[in-house]
Amino acid sequence: MAPAVSPGAARGDAGGSSSSTRSLRAAPPPRALTTWRRLGRCLLLLLLPQLLASGYKENASKPVCGKPWWSDDLDVTRHWPWEVSIRMEEEHVCGGALVDLSWVVTAAHCIQGVREYSVMLGTSQLKPKEPGRALLIPVKDVVVHPRYWGRTFIMGDVALLQLHTPAPLSKYVQPICLPEPDFDLKVGIQCWVTGWSQVKQRFSANSALTPELQEAEVFIMDNKRCDRIYRKMSHAPHVVPLVLADMVCATNYGDNLCYGDSGGPLACEVEGRWILAGVLSWEKACARVQNPGVYTRVTKYSKWISSQISGGAPPGPPLSTWLLLLTWLLQPPTGGRLGCVPSFFLPGC
Repeated sequence: MAPAVSPGAARGDAGGSSSSTRSLRAAPPPRALTTWRRLGRCLLLLLLPQLLASGYKENASKPVCGKPWWSDDLDVTRHWPWEVSIRMEEEHVCGGALVDLSWVVTAAHCIQGVREYSVMLGTSQLKPKEPGRALLIPVKDVVVHPRYWGRTFIMGDVALLQLHTPAPLSKYVQPICLPEPDFDLKVGIQCWVTGWSQVKQRFSANSALTPELQEAEVFIMDNKRCDRIYRKMSHAPHVVPLVLADMVCATNYGDNLCYGDSGGPLACEVEGRWILAGVLSWEKACARVQNPGVYTRVTKYSKWISSQISGGAPPGPPLSTWLLLLTWLLQPPTGGRLGCVPSFFLPGC
């Protein structure tokens, strides 16, 4: 049996087509919705600088780190593109490592009060024969770690130098990577220490620096073993450790390791990238043969270093917060008062 059709429905099919057409025709948007869309576009333009500053611009301009260019020719001296000579009155005073195009990490004990510093980079020579390749950049600001206690009892022996202008990236100038705070620097891992110190003359009456950057292969040593070595020469109570948790020791079990300058880098290659594992802290302590070098353990200060470097970025909520807020603002009203969408921002709407 065919279903019953009401007379009204039948009339709607034949003669009621005009009403159906009218119901399907797009109605003009209400004035409130048009105003809302215009407001959304204006807010998008206002928030665009914040969106760019919240991540896109920074990520796009972040330089590659820890990937030095080295020649395949073994007779060519390899360069360490993050190596920095810190200078005061044009004289070398300490080493350092470029960790960002505008920031250098060094030892806090290298900072001698309020002085004018500069850094030289892009060369392995203290007195470059190719002045065009070497860069000399004045230091804009110095930030010493707040835990630094001074030379008598070294803690927090790390400092940052902010350059007046960013260093131009090249195959001779490149930052070294900062390790993650939870990176496990295992005992026995191979690393390299570099600097301009000359071992035999550095602490003699006729002290001199090598004109060419020196390098030495070292291996990470257990802190307890390192502490026992230095305790034999110390009158400090045995209850107090000399080598603390924020320090790391490195040795090659034989040769004198004072190639490195104070503040100079202890660099380790990890999964194809070079990381800054340490900053030379106890320079004079390693003047004796077989004494391991003692460095500030960078993993203990990675967060502080990163926060100081990113401190110049415009403050504000993260990108995800701006995107969520923008989505909410662009959502057309679904009822009630204009723009009154029940939410955490507008309770009781």
